[in-house]
Amino acid sequence: MQNNKTVILFLIKFFGTYALLFLLYSIYLSNNQKQVTFYSCDSVTEAVAKQSNFLINSFGYNSEIIQSNNELSYQVIIDEIPIARVIEGCNSISIIILFIAFIVAFSGKFKQTLLFILVGSLLIYIINVVRIAVITISLYKFPEYEYMLHDIFFPALIYGFTFMLWIVWVSKFSKQK
Repeated sequence: MQNNKTVILFLIKFFGTYALLFLLYSIYLSNNQKQVTFYSCDSVTEAVAKQSNFLINSFGYNSEIIQSNNELSYQVIIDEIPIARVIEGCNSISIIILFIAFIVAFSGKFKQTLLFILVGSLLIYIINVVRIAVITISLYKFPEYEYMLHDIFFPALIYGFTFMLWIVWVSKFSKQK
């Protein structure tokens, strides 16, 4: 019976945290994206696009971003060639929400849990910005590998990193093993 209680408590904490954060994020998006008379992405997606663009330029490429006129996205352009789009799904918030829900479900001491959530979320965000910059450069240089880069390699990178953080959390800090 104790095992069932542990599993049920894990599921309640995981899905409760996920639902609450997803609801808050949905409210944020509904208040911060515009698509009536003009298109305007939310500020997190804008920040990710700008930071990725800065990184692309830091790697020596001539890039710019432009808010799309017909969808909620930023167009990433290198040498006047449209290469990629940064949409809301690219901003890592949904992965961070999933990460936080898992950490809360396997919570440890409050201070450790909060610190791990903050550091882990920041690391996921940073890895995501680097991921977008590198995938954009890769698509610029090797457009024939778009499917492999966008749909397989780079998602595996960010989800693999998040999974690694979960493993570290459960093995080192969680009350439940």
